[in-house]
Amino acid sequence: MTTDEELRGWLTGRLQTDWFTDPVQISKDRDEIQVIGRVAAPDVADDASADERRAAEQGRIRSFRESSRDRRIEIARELESRTVRKVAWGVECGGSRQIFSSLAAPVMTRLRQRERLVLDTLVDSGVARSRSDALGWCVRLVQTNAESWLADLRTAMEQVEQVRAQGPTGAPSQRNE
Repeated sequence: MTTDEELRGWLTGRLQTDWFTDPVQISKDRDEIQVIGRVAAPDVADDASADERRAAEQGRIRSFRESSRDRRIEIARELESRTVRKVAWGVECGGSRQIFSSLAAPVMTRLRQRERLVLDTLVDSGVARSRSDALGWCVRLVQTNAESWLADLRTAMEQVEQVRAQGPTGAPSQRNE
């Protein structure tokens, strides 16, 4: 199982039909697969405040997390053994979104002094607690500000993978010499 469609199809067959109101969203990288589903928003009064709505959504998310825990763990273990990736679950409810137990993978990099100075400035100013935290902050900032460019790049990479998978269309010609 390598494509999002294969993962989504497999999960659709394994998930309880009453869990989510929409098809699950799949997000994956080399280390982790995130499965995010939408649960029905709770009924609140039309004149409910934003705080009341958010609290009701958080309550619904917590209820789902607790009631589905054993089954989600079972599905995750099966998927982890098939894909050799960790599985994290997430839920959207109304305007709220929560990811459960997502993997934080360490990443090592080599930085020149100018780049280290950027991280040190973030640490010294109190924006970040450490160089590692500062680097994570920088990655999140780029992700936020370059989301459409990153999406275009991911689409192009998927197209390259599709062409690679198709391979050459014909057998190599043989010469009679």
